[in-house]
Amino acid sequence: ILGLLAALVAPRMFGKVGTSKQKAAKAQMSLFETALDTYRLDMGKYPTTEMGLAALREKPDDADTNWDGPYLPKEIPLDPWGRAYVYVHPGEHGDYDILSYGADKQPGGEGEDMDIVNWKSIGQE
Repeated sequence: ILGLLAALVAPRMFGKVGTSKQKAAKAQMSLFETALDTYRLDMGKYPTTEMGLAALREKPDDADTNWDGPYLPKEIPLDPWGRAYVYVHPGEHGDYDILSYGADKQPGGEGEDMDIVNWKSIGQE
């Protein structure tokens, strides 16, 4: 009976893990967006690609006295799959792009392997 129960419940529970990781990545990206917009208000521009999201925690070498960070209260987290988020400024889809390559850690993919990006909602093209 326990084996039958596990066979029925386990796939449903493991299926939710991928979706919750995608939602966690989107939530983290939303925090980055807020921090990036605050950085821009102070500095007059977004951090460059080279500066990356690290500019939200540590004052860049070329920053003037307007830098009023850190803009994130804690260290920049890795994505839910253990990789660094990709930040690009200027972005192809807006002022900047933030993305995670999902479970497969490679561009593209579907389901749990789908890229998570700040310019579209999960599941939209």
